[in-house]
Amino acid sequence: MSESVRFESKVVIVTGAGGGLGRAHALLFARHGARVIVNDLGGSAHGEGANASAADRVVAEIREAGGEAVANHDSVTDGDKIVQNALDAFGRVDVVVNNAGILRDKSFAKMEDADWDLVYRVHVEGAYKVTRAAWPHLRDQNYGRIIFTSSTSGIYGNFGQANYGMAKLGLYGLTRTLAVEGRKNNILVNAIAPTGGTRMTEGLIPASVFDLLKPELVSPLVVYLGSEQCQDSAGLYEVGGGWIGKVRWERSLGAGFNPHAGFSPEDVAAQWQTISDFSDAAHPADNVEALKEMMANLQKFA
Repeated sequence: MSESVRFESKVVIVTGAGGGLGRAHALLFARHGARVIVNDLGGSAHGEGANASAADRVVAEIREAGGEAVANHDSVTDGDKIVQNALDAFGRVDVVVNNAGILRDKSFAKMEDADWDLVYRVHVEGAYKVTRAAWPHLRDQNYGRIIFTSSTSGIYGNFGQANYGMAKLGLYGLTRTLAVEGRKNNILVNAIAPTGGTRMTEGLIPASVFDLLKPELVSPLVVYLGSEQCQDSAGLYEVGGGWIGKVRWERSLGAGFNPHAGFSPEDVAAQWQTISDFSDAAHPADNVEALKEMMANLQKFA
């Protein structure tokens, strides 16, 4: 039988935890013994307004079930305040779940700067600010777990979500780099690309499917990634509806040209089928592996 996943003595920050996925994450962390900072500004799905009641309700749920939690109503762009709230309330921080997000869906032709800027600020800058404020504390205690929330819209693209897709795949780039920098201090960093029936997806998913995509079917992965048992880092996981899969980069072996003689656009055209052939594809895990085929080509002509 697997070892129990527990969080006694651990403090977990969950942003955007007033409803949907964040609420489900916060409740499950609390049920597994964590002390939880329930952060939610209480704005709309479009990033408008603020309301303290969303976070307060989740904290009440946790306390009624015998858990420990504190509500935080700061914007994620004030991440230092959220982390300070954790330190003031519980004296430490161990896990950061960057979940807060909004939608400003429009086709690229109709998108305005405000739509782009606000999505960037909440998803990317907000996640950066909270994580950056927590980082020194995780490093000093030689322990931490960070989870970023990416999206299939960033991985694969989706009409009307240029701003959202940009932000979500950008968070995976941040995941990869922080995983490299954090490993020596036992700070593990992963990302999820969830599909859940929440206010952000209501109306975008058929009703019969929406009811099966419960946020609670995403949270077990998040809680595991936040645990001591998890020793993986730099991962990206699609999750939803009771299914989890790991995503990795794939690249063709490509075609090599003589770097001394140079090559033409016509040479590229002639090799296009080879360049685009994914037979026996490579799966680079880091920058060194990513350069393997290029370096092999250079060595042929050295």
